[in-house]
Amino acid sequence: MRAFLLTLLLAAPLVGCGEASSPDRADAPAPDTTAGESVLAAPMLADVDPASLDASRVVVLGGPITETVYALGLGDRVVGTDQSSLYPAAVLEMPRLNYFRQTSAEGVLSLTPTMVLASDETGPPAVLGQIEASGVPVVRVPTPSTVEEAVARVQALGRVLGRAAEADSLVGRMRRQLADAEALRPATPPRVLFVYARGAGLVQVFGTGTAADVVLRLAGAENAADAEGAVPLTAEAVAAAQPDVVVIPSRGLESLGGAEGLFAQPGLAQTPAGAARRVVAVDDALLLGLGPRFGEGVAELARALADAGSR
Repeated sequence: MRAFLLTLLLAAPLVGCGEASSPDRADAPAPDTTAGESVLAAPMLADVDPASLDASRVVVLGGPITETVYALGLGDRVVGTDQSSLYPAAVLEMPRLNYFRQTSAEGVLSLTPTMVLASDETGPPAVLGQIEASGVPVVRVPTPSTVEEAVARVQALGRVLGRAAEADSLVGRMRRQLADAEALRPATPPRVLFVYARGAGLVQVFGTGTAADVVLRLAGAENAADAEGAVPLTAEAVAAAQPDVVVIPSRGLESLGGAEGLFAQPGLAQTPAGAARRVVAVDDALLLGLGPRFGEGVAELARALADAGSR
């Protein structure tokens, strides 16, 4: 079974492809900007002395961090994860906490962890301080916005968890997958609009400085969004973008009622992508967190975009 859920709906050949730009984040939109002093009290991953930690019972808050811990061979140390942790399948069989932006200190502490690995976007503001006040060490793990930052996260987790050699091996695999993806890129970069949706009430596009921008460019596409960060989808922005293809997380596409609901959004039906009903649905957990499998996701996306260009 393919780990990457990808659906390509095509009705006409590509038109209006542009030139590629150089690569360089957004995972979920609307990050918790209220995270304040209580969150910042926990040390960052790079500042931690591994000798000060007991990693025998670990709670992990953040899907890409969970994936990395398992990929380093330490899944047996994990005693609980948050709702964004979906891979590997074993995490679905253990205690499940709230989404990391809605963490409950009581929920975390009920699992009697010896340490907590938490995304630096964990909230609400007081929760990590409450966990630390109970005597459980918390380590904040930075959210990467580039390939090299994603690699550095893996290596830092390997150092802190005593799996440096395994981390090096994992980084090598990530780089090989990205190299494989490069060979799969479409010959002519299509203009691609990356849309994020959670129902019709939340529809955004991802511009520069986002993880979506990183993966689009690595997959050989031009980001059609003329914006920085995640911004609301508007008819004006779509008209300027004129995408050849729309890329959207599969859950977001479902929340809109499929391709018909997607292309009912302002302006999309009047684009080349809309006229051809050309949409690629992706696994956002695989791609947007820049986790240890994201090279695999980039390769799948590159293959889909190249296939679209050949029709």
